[in-house]
Amino acid sequence: MKRHWIWGALFYALLLGSGFLLGKTIPQWVHVPGGAAQPFSLMVLAVAAIYMLASALPFVPGAEIGFALMMVFGGRIAVLVYLCMVLALWIAFGAGQLVPKTTLIRLFVALRMKRAAVLVRQTDEMTPNQRRDYLLSRSSGRVVSFLLKNRYLAMIVVLNMPGNVVLGGGGGIALFAGMSRLFSPLGFCIATALAVAPVPVIVMLLGYQP
Repeated sequence: MKRHWIWGALFYALLLGSGFLLGKTIPQWVHVPGGAAQPFSLMVLAVAAIYMLASALPFVPGAEIGFALMMVFGGRIAVLVYLCMVLALWIAFGAGQLVPKTTLIRLFVALRMKRAAVLVRQTDEMTPNQRRDYLLSRSSGRVVSFLLKNRYLAMIVVLNMPGNVVLGGGGGIALFAGMSRLFSPLGFCIATALAVAPVPVIVMLLGYQP
């Protein structure tokens, strides 16, 4: 049992470390020799694509990378950063939705979370609202009930919470949201589009230029 948790902690630390290094590396790729910023060059578009795919991965600090990119290129790239981050969250959510029920059950059993495995079996055929109501009926805590009832708002808050990389970052949170089957695709898309908007909008309104 002790060895199981040691390996789990090491794997978690490896994920955090990999995401941190990737977050430090990507902004460095966009520095053009001589200090010239070419926000819509092929290089920047390539970096944007890498940024989008990387941000869809758990434990990658996508929001921090996006902020660094806007600090390098200013408001001219804010829309591109916004679109990349939103698409990254949608990709991660879709991947979570595609995870088979049997895989989730095996994962929870491996983690010794038998109650979670049972819940996956019992709620497999339910809609997101039916699954929420079922979980509410089995929950006695006020905090859990509040989070379930306001799950979209809670997700928006968590996505904008500093240091959320320890919870998996935007990609990890979106992946878990997809696996939980508690969010409808349309509701998730709207919520994340709103969650990502504040910083890019502020950068554009302020007209920031490096």
